[in-house]
Amino acid sequence: MAAQRARRFALTTGQTDLTPEAMEQVHADVQRLAMEYPQRPLSELLPDMIETQDTIYTLLERQRRPGQARQLYLLAGVTGGMLAKASHDLADPHAALTQARTAFMCADQADHNGLRAWIRGVQSLVAYWAGRTREAVQYAQSGAEFAALAGSTAKVWLPMNEARAWAALGNVDKSRVAIQRAEDAWASVQEDEVDELGGLCTFGRVRQIYYAADALTWLPSEAEAAQDYAERAVLEYEDESTPEWAFGDQAGSRAGLAIARIRMGELEGATEAVLPVLDLAPEQRINGIVHSAQRVHRALRDSPLAEEGSDLQEQIEMFTRTPLKSLPR
Repeated sequence: MAAQRARRFALTTGQTDLTPEAMEQVHADVQRLAMEYPQRPLSELLPDMIETQDTIYTLLERQRRPGQARQLYLLAGVTGGMLAKASHDLADPHAALTQARTAFMCADQADHNGLRAWIRGVQSLVAYWAGRTREAVQYAQSGAEFAALAGSTAKVWLPMNEARAWAALGNVDKSRVAIQRAEDAWASVQEDEVDELGGLCTFGRVRQIYYAADALTWLPSEAEAAQDYAERAVLEYEDESTPEWAFGDQAGSRAGLAIARIRMGELEGATEAVLPVLDLAPEQRINGIVHSAQRVHRALRDSPLAEEGSDLQEQIEMFTRTPLKSLPR
């Protein structure tokens, strides 16, 4: 508590120009949140995220030198993007897209193409999980030009977002083309200021594998490829000590493997894949995980394994009754 009070005093005491130490503190606050977001329950981070956003907005409301203002707008945009993801995780796409629009405005104020591209990725992600798949495609495509100019890992993330949305729409060819475009993009990727924050702000190889699995599970004709990608993703996410580890993506990879195995007629393998997901505490049952579990339920319901898999369906139903959004806040 004393450290938090000292931090607020250092950042908001009436100085026209922020000291290098103060700017370093704001950057460190945002970077910590970006690194911890994929790995910790949202309830543990949300108060700090809200306070950090409020602090940055307060600092921007005072006159700043152009260089400082640009950096603050960049950090405000990143924080807004994380809060957009938080609203999405709480199953509130309207609030998520509101945060994202403000974050994109901050990206414009900072004139930062990497941030513009990353926010478009956030918007595409929110739209995808909200079932607005054509909107998800549009967001991903509209960010491509910014990503090309920035050269950041958003060059990979955006076409992978597009691949998932095309697959959800049942378009095998466009999904496959987008997956290949993402793979080709690695040849020209260079990390920018957003990537350097790490965690939620960058897109790595393991996450790409998970996205490919998630995309292909929408397509019955691609069950074997989906299983291959999902098995690789599950294996990669076993190591919780790596910077790329994320409990949401780990759960999504397991759900994808379960769907692929259901399509292959392997109920026992599907059950083995998804049971660790169903053991997650309610604090970790974010919107994407709940939707992924529901997709397993639907795949089982619509398969010849439905009767045999009734116990697993019941377990999934029990799991989805207490999502994160149902907990008191």
